[in-house]
Amino acid sequence: MDLTFVFPCLNEEATIVSCIEAVKQSLDGGGAALQYGIVVADNGSTDRSAELARNAGARVVPVTERGYGAALRGGIAAAQGTYVMFADADMTYVYEDALPLYQKAVEVDADMAIASRMRGTIEPGAMPPLHRWLGTPVLTVLINVLFHGRLSDCNSGFRCIRKTAYETWGIRASGMEFASELLIKALKHRAKTVEIKSGLRRGPEGRVAHLRTWRDGMRHLLFILSERPRLFELGGLAVVVLSSLLQGLAILLGPTQFGEFNFFDMHSKALLLLAGITGMQFYVFGCILFLRERGKPMALTALLIGIEEAPLFFLLLSILVLEFLLVGGVVLNWVMNNFANLDLANVIFGGIHFLGLPLMLAIALLGLHVFKKSGES
Repeated sequence: MDLTFVFPCLNEEATIVSCIEAVKQSLDGGGAALQYGIVVADNGSTDRSAELARNAGARVVPVTERGYGAALRGGIAAAQGTYVMFADADMTYVYEDALPLYQKAVEVDADMAIASRMRGTIEPGAMPPLHRWLGTPVLTVLINVLFHGRLSDCNSGFRCIRKTAYETWGIRASGMEFASELLIKALKHRAKTVEIKSGLRRGPEGRVAHLRTWRDGMRHLLFILSERPRLFELGGLAVVVLSSLLQGLAILLGPTQFGEFNFFDMHSKALLLLAGITGMQFYVFGCILFLRERGKPMALTALLIGIEEAPLFFLLLSILVLEFLLVGGVVLNWVMNNFANLDLANVIFGGIHFLGLPLMLAIALLGLHVFKKSGES
């Protein structure tokens, strides 16, 4: 079979037959030489979707794991075509573009062809303004910048993929972030990707969309960023180093006048401490991502992730002892001054910065070590 068209389906009895017929009408234009089939990946529908799909000539494949991505993964696994095409079963996509999308993929020998809504005509009311002018453009730019793509619509759910290529990408997402994972994994594998102009239609009146704007938008964003751990590793480490250098200068120099501006006073030290904490958190997040085998960390990060129990124990113990001494020294000074006139801002800011940040890292490494060992057992 040349092509299998997959519809993910969850209670789509109002539109599933119309979608199947629209796809058939398009693909029949390819003549008898084009051998295709239609699969409906039923994701637990409680209406007549499965029955209507069978009556319309589609093969219904039950998918028990819930979610948009899970339904598509199940449908693609059951597909028998060299290429697999998919789109939502809600009559919002321009299904007439099914044949041109397939022909474009074959013509240029692409691993993935995308029907871009953003390059085509979007009917009034078909896409919420937040999605059209913010969500999709921002996520598309992020993917293009971070993964060297040339896409115009990262959230298009109308795509055609070569099944053998797809099977090498290791797609695992079960939710709406499936769309982002498919693109990112394809770009990482240097798969050949093309787009055609398509569009988007307004859905039927009264239909409740499965997409949840903020929840699914954050899933897309977090997945995109999680596939670039180097961004958090280098960015977080740079912020930690820079803020620590400036904090050291602030402690050594004290309040310093530069023209009309006064630097390195209490407010500067507090903000530098905040920057250091933020940078350390991002760096630790990068370490977590590398622990999940999402890339090769630099030597320092690899050393910290792989630290053994004894060095980690003594590192944590040393920092805690130094913190105890710091607190004890501050309290002792306070007592000696009759619990008044405490003026140890430099000591406190320096101690919190240069002991607190390593302590955060050590505790994070302890957590990483525990998770790593539990995963090995």
